[in-house]
Amino acid sequence: MKRSTDRILTTHMGSLPRPDMLADLLVAEAEGKPVDAARIPALTDEAMDYVVRRQLDCGIDVGNDGEMPRSTFFGYITGRMSGFGGQSKRRPILDMQQFPTWWKNYQARGVRRLNVYGFPAAIGPVRYRSMDGARDELYAFHRARERQSKQFLETFVTAVSPGFAACSLQNQYYESHEAYVFALAGELKLEYEFIVDAGHVLQIDSPDLGIERAGYFQDEPLPKFIAAMEMHVAALNQALADIPADRVRFHACWGNRDSPHVNDVPAPDVLPVCYQVKAGALCLPFANPRHSHEVDAFRTQKLPDHMALVCGVVESTHNYVEHPQVIAERLERAVRAVGDRERVMAGTDCGFGTIVGDTQVSEDVVWAKLAAMRDGAAIASKRLWG
Repeated sequence: MKRSTDRILTTHMGSLPRPDMLADLLVAEAEGKPVDAARIPALTDEAMDYVVRRQLDCGIDVGNDGEMPRSTFFGYITGRMSGFGGQSKRRPILDMQQFPTWWKNYQARGVRRLNVYGFPAAIGPVRYRSMDGARDELYAFHRARERQSKQFLETFVTAVSPGFAACSLQNQYYESHEAYVFALAGELKLEYEFIVDAGHVLQIDSPDLGIERAGYFQDEPLPKFIAAMEMHVAALNQALADIPADRVRFHACWGNRDSPHVNDVPAPDVLPVCYQVKAGALCLPFANPRHSHEVDAFRTQKLPDHMALVCGVVESTHNYVEHPQVIAERLERAVRAVGDRERVMAGTDCGFGTIVGDTQVSEDVVWAKLAAMRDGAAIASKRLWG
């Protein structure tokens, strides 16, 4: 995995806005409506060409395919695995219960087209049908990169963690939540290794470490939540057993939505669990106003020597374009907390298209934010390296 050896490198957290025609098809497909599926591969290729080129134009060093063929960052596995059907019955997060006016207004804005609280559930043994879905996605990404005049310094591909998949695609078959998590881990291991074998850094998306304190485990005391997250990480590590840690980066977050977030678990409470992951980098969101101060936790809860920090310095749920000077200050603060400029990279808090059809941040603003991150990283690099 590349590190910031002579300047602060830039990356993002995976999902990027999809063109309207592709988004409309993926939304309809996810809702079970009849679609012309034969159109999706060509539209995906066009979209991937575009987002790869735009990332390179914005100065992204470590880029990806924008998750163009996926409807969500987690639900995509229901199309690649058997064993899913029916509907999950996910409880509303605490913010929805505590701030009903906010939730009503959020829904009225129409920024989220898919109902993420009614995805399929596990109704039988979960098994990959084949690696065709992953293979098609990676090959499309390869073709898109071949058509560019510039190249990324490094590439990454995302995959959902077994823990978050189990919380979102809920268990209606296995004898326990733990049994389900480990069953998912056993299957996801195949996709994880497929991604790394193709030459990419694997990004594990595991928002359960943040979101589920106020979601799936909202009725449990903090120690029980932490114990559950340690079990999730143990299952993940089992899936990562045959992958070198420096080919994995681990992304956790508190939910990619502009909600109050007053029920979020503090970062210092979950950092010890994050440190248990077999990964070479942690990707954590510190641009948002609820958690930006918590980057200082690395002063006392030292980042393990083998890990780097991809620090969220650009927020992913609002349309303010961060000033490059603000981004530089955030990066310098992270470097002071970590104590090593080479172990800090610039990143976004989360993705900009985690759920297909999301319009929290307008597409043109996304590219402006990424360009500002490039400029902010350059300012910080000049100060840090001289």
